[in-house]
Amino acid sequence: MEPQAAPLPTESELLQVRRDKLDALKAKGIAPFGGKFDTTHAPGALKADFTEGLPVKVGGRVLAKRGMGKAIFFDIGDFTGRIQCYGNKKEIGDEAFEVLAGLVDIGDWVGVEGESFVTKMGEKSILVKQLTVLSKSLRPMPDKWHGITDRELKYRQRYLDLISNDESRNIFILRSKMIAEIRRYLGERDFMEVETPMMQDVAGGAAARPFETFHNALNMPLYLRIAPELYLKRLLVGGFTRIFELNRNFRNEGISRRHNPEFTMLECYQAFADFEKMADLVEGMVCHLAETFCGGLKLETKDAEGNVTKTINLQRPWRRASYKDLLSGIDAEWWNYTPEQRKARAKELGVEIGPNFEDYEVSQHMFEKLIEEKSFDPLFVTHCPKQLVPLAKQNAEDDSVVDVYELVINGQEISPGYSELNDPIVQRARLEEQAGEEIQKIDEDFITALEYGMPPAGGIGIGIDRLIMMLTGAETIRDVVLFPQLKRKE
Repeated sequence: MEPQAAPLPTESELLQVRRDKLDALKAKGIAPFGGKFDTTHAPGALKADFTEGLPVKVGGRVLAKRGMGKAIFFDIGDFTGRIQCYGNKKEIGDEAFEVLAGLVDIGDWVGVEGESFVTKMGEKSILVKQLTVLSKSLRPMPDKWHGITDRELKYRQRYLDLISNDESRNIFILRSKMIAEIRRYLGERDFMEVETPMMQDVAGGAAARPFETFHNALNMPLYLRIAPELYLKRLLVGGFTRIFELNRNFRNEGISRRHNPEFTMLECYQAFADFEKMADLVEGMVCHLAETFCGGLKLETKDAEGNVTKTINLQRPWRRASYKDLLSGIDAEWWNYTPEQRKARAKELGVEIGPNFEDYEVSQHMFEKLIEEKSFDPLFVTHCPKQLVPLAKQNAEDDSVVDVYELVINGQEISPGYSELNDPIVQRARLEEQAGEEIQKIDEDFITALEYGMPPAGGIGIGIDRLIMMLTGAETIRDVVLFPQLKRKE
């Protein structure tokens, strides 16, 4: 009869083992949750720029541990990478070796002091001469080979995902670098970064449902901003002619693969420019990011299993086509139909149309389903219906459209851009039409500001989360937002 394998320890047993080690550390007079530890190098930086024989002090999480009698090899790391450490009784003493061998677990944070050297196997390493326990991990780490496989757990406990998943960690490192580069790119072109209110008396700048709050000291309701646009335009009135804001916006709407209720947006305005000049700015900036961080202008998108599904080509110049021409490409007679005929034709083409859709909403739904969702290489869709963009300047030759672009890449909107409406009389009429019976929601101070004179300007918005998705090939917005909004776990 074959011997039976010993049963695996339960979670509670594993937790108890770590608690026992915690008590053992305390019994030895060792603080299990230490304090300041001066470092000379980060783990990954030391390994990347390695010099043998260098005195070093490095802190990191224990990621692997291999015992060999009177010597122990262990890896420590952080977001910069990892490096191997070598500890033996001769160098660190019996008591410290006992702690390293029996009381330090994978997941613990430690500080090591010693000397850099290269092992006989050619591995860049640290010869440990002193070990300091910095933080005892009371829970076992995720499986180092498989990481977090439960997607819900991955988003709910992002810290575990970052510990065990190099791909996730690299996406967020890239995100940080890309945002810093956006700031640098705009700064080199004389744009000034500004900050505008995140709590607003009137939620304006976009058509969206806001989150409501209340300011007790002022005894008044406020809204988390859905867009900073109206405040940024006040700054154009004030004479700041090139401005941008990298901001958080909040919209009390649905959550999906492409939507999170809290998201990062770049808005940028340039006096004396128009939507075409701003399209050039966006095209140049996105290509610069791709070449700097993605190895070129051809980007691969992947499915949940990591298989390449398509390649996006960002090679310039990007295609530009009018909204009307694109819909005519679906049906050459589209703009000759009556509103009822357009509804019927949309249904024939498999596009669901709500019973109360306005005529422009039917066309927009057609555009979203049959053009936007099927456009993967960059496409600037220009001259959209004025009902869709009440803050944009009306086209001089066709008063049914406004001078705007909508940049579509990989089947989703990445950036809108306008020739900004600066006529306060037309602006009031547009906002009143949009507000309908809720006329009190018009931002009167914004209209007043326009009456003092806003220079002609071009403006853009870029959804940073979607941009990062496109550049990194991420499948969902949750993969590029550190802590996406989730339903409360019951």
